[in-house]
Amino acid sequence: MSTSVVLLAYKEAENLKILLPQIHKVMEKLKDDYEVIVIDSAKPLDNTKEVCEKNNTLYYPQEEPGYAGAFRTGIKYVTKKRMLVLDADGSHNPKNIADISRMFDRGGYDIVIGSRYTKGGVSNDSKTSYIMSKILNTTMRLCLGIRAKDISTSYRMYDAKQIKAVTLTRNNYDVLQEVILRMKINKREQGKKLNIGETPITFNKRMYGESKRQLLKFIRGYIVTLFMLIRINLVSLLKRSKKK
Repeated sequence: MSTSVVLLAYKEAENLKILLPQIHKVMEKLKDDYEVIVIDSAKPLDNTKEVCEKNNTLYYPQEEPGYAGAFRTGIKYVTKKRMLVLDADGSHNPKNIADISRMFDRGGYDIVIGSRYTKGGVSNDSKTSYIMSKILNTTMRLCLGIRAKDISTSYRMYDAKQIKAVTLTRNNYDVLQEVILRMKINKREQGKKLNIGETPITFNKRMYGESKRQLLKFIRGYIVTLFMLIRINLVSLLKRSKKK
């Protein structure tokens, strides 16, 4: 199996100096055909490009604005059969790549999530962020009918062909819920179910630098997105019912 490991970076050079060697070490142990890709800000804000060059890592500036724009840029440059995404701030431990990869291969999954909220998972986030994350996750899961406990984490492995087939419209972190729903709809139109697996991880606080998330703006954006995704899901279900 082959894997594209993608990190979305915004002034994360100090963290990448630590993470990239760890990622290469894990991938080499897996004896996988792999590539590591870093999507940086549109204009360089630190020496991320030089860090990538020193660590045998492909470097691309993001081609659309926002977190979702970096995410879509990453999808564009993936060339392997699987796409693995993890944060570039050190909150996701590369050691978990092996567990995520094994589950993906073993179970025939479309997506495997490195989950904070499945049995054995741990979150070392702040209490406020943890509570809001749990509320948003539960609400999104129930309203969209997604069978996974942690749908706001970016630590995931996707079937690359499937993720390249979806059209993503969101601008920020809510793209992480949108991509699951869009993949689910595509599978449903094929008469199949989206198969999601979860394996436990420990989510840590970032190593260096400051968080780019603004909590209140983050929450407001998710409320708007929830209603938008509910509408997309309902329209898809209505179209499907008319075809029968």
